[in-house]
Amino acid sequence: MFRLFSLAILALALAPSAAFAWKWSGDISAEYRGFLQVPADPRQGGNDFSLSFSPELYQEWDKGHQSFTFAPYFRHDFNDSERTHADIRELTWLKAGASSEWRVGIRKVFWGVTESVHLVDIINQTDLVENPDGEQKLGQPMINFALIQDWGTLDLFVLPGFRERTFPGVEGRLRTSLVVDADHPVYESGSEDDHVDYALRWSNSIGDWDIGLSHFYGTSRDPRFLPGLKDGEPVLFPVYDLINQTGVDVQATLDNWLLKLEAIRRTGQGEGYYAAASGFEYTFYGVFDTQKDVGLIAEYLWDERQERALTPFQNDVFLGTRLAFNDEASSEVLFGFIRDLDHDSTFANLEASRRIGSSWKLILESRLFSVKDAADPLTGLRNDDYVGVELKRYF
Repeated sequence: MFRLFSLAILALALAPSAAFAWKWSGDISAEYRGFLQVPADPRQGGNDFSLSFSPELYQEWDKGHQSFTFAPYFRHDFNDSERTHADIRELTWLKAGASSEWRVGIRKVFWGVTESVHLVDIINQTDLVENPDGEQKLGQPMINFALIQDWGTLDLFVLPGFRERTFPGVEGRLRTSLVVDADHPVYESGSEDDHVDYALRWSNSIGDWDIGLSHFYGTSRDPRFLPGLKDGEPVLFPVYDLINQTGVDVQATLDNWLLKLEAIRRTGQGEGYYAAASGFEYTFYGVFDTQKDVGLIAEYLWDERQERALTPFQNDVFLGTRLAFNDEASSEVLFGFIRDLDHDSTFANLEASRRIGSSWKLILESRLFSVKDAADPLTGLRNDDYVGVELKRYF
């Protein structure tokens, strides 16, 4: 990992200093989560308050063909020490040519099209202490070469250095019933977190269709868990296997319709299996002769392993709606819920945001859990319903 830091910094140092055009941006935020129930584990805390800082430094030279981006991240949580953490989201040198691009350093790469889950998104590790929805990711060291042709874009990745998933601590909310001991992970590879992973992806737009085909070999970002003891207390130890995963993501834009599919085939975590998420989003534009747009979303989530799946979303339906006000404040609301057809549990999610002036943004977030079956993987979150408010200041 430090070698990649050196490559990015060396590229910056070798660039002609007179051409530097430094740009600072980023945000600082305060977040409050109010929990609606007492915790399932008395060691867990109550309501939560945290501060985060996310600056970004950007510069470009060589007539815009080369650039450097540095984006660190820090959060201090006043309740859960494990949620207090720092990361480098990006530290990247980019060189763009006529039909190719090189990116070296640390980056975040997103693959996927569905709303509820992202099965094919495998490059970056989930920063689980940030949010239970799994959308926040840790920066991944990489060397990425992109070949851009008429027949599509081919991305090749070398990924030296594995990032372990973050987990809430004993005092943290939104965690499994047993605490995950993230300090003692188990690796299949003898190189442990120094294992070098590889990935490739071809993507192209053909008419109304956006298509991606990918393959990944390396340490799984999704751990399985082994029960054990730490200081006499039962805990879970994360186990990181070596896997192969082949994925496809497809999105079709047909007038008001978005048709979406993500599907994978994975081997290495026990018996090989298939998993898929598919559905649609239909948008009503300018409802009731206003500037507002309303989208209706429906997706089905399936995992061939069923009860043996490491994910709670093995036979589930997601229904949601998206409201875009299209106003000066960029007001948006997204509401949806996932219904487990096997365990009769429900995970509801509300996200709303609105800009205040040119530099502020107010974000409302709520997660609600209805868990009836103790065998459901979400049972540890049964008392963790919360409403969160975040205020961001951009600079």
